[in-house]
Amino acid sequence: MVKVQVSTDELVAGRYRLLEVVHHEEGREGWHGQDVESERPVTLTRSRLPAHLREEAELRTAVRITRESEALGLVCPGRVSVVVDVVEDKDFLWTVTARPEGVPLSALLGHGPVDYVRAARIGLGVLDVLGAAHQEGITHGDLSPGQVWVEERGGVTVAGFGLMGASASPRVTAPSYASPEQARGEGGGPPTDLWALGAIMYEMVEGRPAIRDRGGLEATFRAVERLPIRAPLSAGPLSPAIQGLLRRDPVERVPESVVREALTRILKAELDEDSMPTETLPIFRDLDAPPTRRVWGKVPLSRPVLLGGALAVTVVCFAGLTAAGGLSERGTSASGPAPSPMVSATPSPTPSASPSTVPQQAPSTSPSPSSSSSASASPSPSHTLTEDPPTGFFRYTAPQGFSVELPKGWKPVRTESSADGSYRVTLGASGDPRTLVVTYSTQLTSDPVAVWREVDTSLRGGSIAYERLGDIRAVTYQGYKGADMEWLSTNDGVRERTFGRGYLIGDHEGFSLRWTTPAADWDTTADRAALTTFLRTFKGGSQ
Repeated sequence: MVKVQVSTDELVAGRYRLLEVVHHEEGREGWHGQDVESERPVTLTRSRLPAHLREEAELRTAVRITRESEALGLVCPGRVSVVVDVVEDKDFLWTVTARPEGVPLSALLGHGPVDYVRAARIGLGVLDVLGAAHQEGITHGDLSPGQVWVEERGGVTVAGFGLMGASASPRVTAPSYASPEQARGEGGGPPTDLWALGAIMYEMVEGRPAIRDRGGLEATFRAVERLPIRAPLSAGPLSPAIQGLLRRDPVERVPESVVREALTRILKAELDEDSMPTETLPIFRDLDAPPTRRVWGKVPLSRPVLLGGALAVTVVCFAGLTAAGGLSERGTSASGPAPSPMVSATPSPTPSASPSTVPQQAPSTSPSPSSSSSASASPSPSHTLTEDPPTGFFRYTAPQGFSVELPKGWKPVRTESSADGSYRVTLGASGDPRTLVVTYSTQLTSDPVAVWREVDTSLRGGSIAYERLGDIRAVTYQGYKGADMEWLSTNDGVRERTFGRGYLIGDHEGFSLRWTTPAADWDTTADRAALTTFLRTFKGGSQ
């Protein structure tokens, strides 16, 4: 390698002309340039030299970097920036590549967040390259938005292989994308690349980094190692994957195959629902199902529930949606990682029942002794309170048109909608672990019991410790055909119990109510009164 000092008026290594800066990150700067000998456009990246490279012989460093990029260029043709030259400049290292198509992701993010579908597409492109590298025994170790080039049509090129790799030397470029193990100086590996991918996708959907640069390596490393990461608010169905990738323990980090499955399903849903708005959560749909077979689908997207058995959990969160078409059940309070009620698509009012009639069948009890206190009898939805509203409740009428009596202090904590008129409102209060989720959909399928069975099957075996309580029950609610399902799940170490009811009010439209509370509180007077009141007083907007 040739040691040089460079200004914008000089040629790097006497050969490469710098034209314009295309990205800048802590410890790294990228330029569009020109090879004056061949007159070809190139990209030059100047990176702060890591300690392990300072200790290597110059020739050895150059050979290793170029060989790694060449090897990956053969495996992922057109998707890896192949290094054609390496130049040392004091404490920095220049790598020269053919100019990739598109723009650096860092430049794209300068215009604000992107929708979760585009983030999934870019993330999948990066993951394909990382997966190929890991199969070759190569770790990137230095991934950041400045190392990802995005084409207008969605293609992705990844640069920067060879600078860090699996070295135990702390990362010295873009430290806010370092994994906790890198920040501690413990070296890298495939999990390190997955953390960086999670941080990149987080920034794409949120418009802000998961960990902000603190203005220095040590301060940023401390933030990476110690500071909690706020759950993403705009990630939609990407949230479980992102939060699974950002697990601090590399052993618990969600594996590549699971992330790939999750991102692929999101993109399949988008291809099938090309009219779906990007600013709201998606209407999931199984491509193998008949076009009219649509149901409400739910996964809790606000918490990092990918613990231990990450594969099983992400399959639950994404592949488990065997049929789809409703709003994903993502809430900001304790909601339980389980499906929201599925209801039938054909109205089936019972002539003998008044629209205000509440079914007499109470939610079932758990057949399993593992349910402990939560296995006791559920409050009967047919119980009638004498006060209207009862003490401690008030009548809430939503802008969407539905109304229900809520505990005082409750309000909407999250509202989501879709272009077809479907919406979901999560109701709760700060500091109260209980939630009521009201979902309205305009495109529903028939046989609510069968739909619940599909969801029940998809959730079994996940690390959310899902357990259905009793049978899935067909019910009549307010004179309409519906179904009930009840289950246990674990969120953030808290065992929760959920009762869900869905019912129809028209040819393809209906509501679902989902009540979630800590399982230990299920039989308290307050919780029994709340569920009874919700079921007794709920009125849909078009009823």
